[in-house]
Amino acid sequence: MTAVRSLTPGLEGAALAPMGRSGRGHRVILLLLMVLTASGIGAFIYQFSTGIGVTGMNDRVFWGIYTVDLVTLIGFSYGGALVSAILRLTNASWRGPISRLAEGTALATLAVGALFPLASDGHPERVWRLVTAMQINSPIMWDMVAIVTYLIATIVLFALPVVADLGRLQDAPGIEGWRRRWFRVGAFGWTGTADQHRVLNRSLTAIALLIIPLAVMVHTVLSYAFSLTSRPGWHSTIFGPYFVIAAIYSGVALVVVVIVVFRRAYHLERWIPERAIINLGYLMAALGVLYGYLLFTEVTTEGYVGAEATEKLLYALLLDRWSVLFWAFVIGGLVAPLLIIGFRRTRTVVGVTVAASLVTGALFIKRFLMFIPPLTEPLIGGEVGSYTPSWVEIVVTVGAVAAIPLLLVGLFKVVPVLAVVEMEEISRSRGEGL
Repeated sequence: MTAVRSLTPGLEGAALAPMGRSGRGHRVILLLLMVLTASGIGAFIYQFSTGIGVTGMNDRVFWGIYTVDLVTLIGFSYGGALVSAILRLTNASWRGPISRLAEGTALATLAVGALFPLASDGHPERVWRLVTAMQINSPIMWDMVAIVTYLIATIVLFALPVVADLGRLQDAPGIEGWRRRWFRVGAFGWTGTADQHRVLNRSLTAIALLIIPLAVMVHTVLSYAFSLTSRPGWHSTIFGPYFVIAAIYSGVALVVVVIVVFRRAYHLERWIPERAIINLGYLMAALGVLYGYLLFTEVTTEGYVGAEATEKLLYALLLDRWSVLFWAFVIGGLVAPLLIIGFRRTRTVVGVTVAASLVTGALFIKRFLMFIPPLTEPLIGGEVGSYTPSWVEIVVTVGAVAAIPLLLVGLFKVVPVLAVVEMEEISRSRGEGL
């Protein structure tokens, strides 16, 4: 206990580092993110006032890049929440420094991703009818229920340890003015007693146990919007696990990127050890192997059956109009990351970060290939459809991507970036000092 107390001022300063005054480089980056986010909002307002005809969607391809954004961002959130929940349940000793960033990433990506059903709707002002005119047999209705429930669970998972940290740090150096008042109000009377710690740990265990099946349910239900449709490449029993594994794989990759960026930007190398990032790399590699297996199973079984529409789709993916994107995904999202993590020389913080960045981009491409090409194939005769995202869709998408780091920076301006109480508990349980 003495060892922990003697070194906690260093931990306190690191946890509160993002709340300090930003340097010129940070301010330039934040300004750029704000401009991109504002541009995305402006493009959506233009779409809302003009009509959905300004997008690239049409009678043949009625779901476009907004649907890709929805599934991708919710997948990112699943990975962040699951990393924190599983590491907590397995009592992994290296979880402490990364849990807050993982949970924050889950919350930010889910908050942004949940808005995309509005963007792809021709009349977003009528969204209230999802509640007042529910169709219980509609996968869209169950998507809404699952996402809202998952959002609530993610908020609770993030907020509970924050309450303890606000109470723990309310008198820390540098906490003054409105922040001190916020810390005292947000602490809800936390004083760090044994009873409070016991209630906190039990609550976190309960929410971690809940969020794992809940996240599986969200992505399984999300997959039903496609797999219950008789489109080539969609109507498959493998879509549920395919969505779930893709979500965890891409989510872990984004968590790695976020952790490394914050680690470097706020000089948290002492508190976020290289071992934690390498361990996430191992997890990412295992998920990559599993996802590669699912991809192989999908392609071989669909190709072996030889249905005409499916054959045309596979030919377009593997050898024709979509082949460049498909093989870019395979190489960038599976082969290259596994090779990087597989060799000791490249299995470093930089190497794992490069692998995670490749996976993040490649899984966006894979979701594009999963949704758009099947819609271009005619069901009964007719011409092959086409889809090119308009400038409005591109600007909205870029604005949404920029909003995620902007939300994270804003979030950690008001809450500690490191889970101080959790890190101290882990340190005490292992008999180590911080």
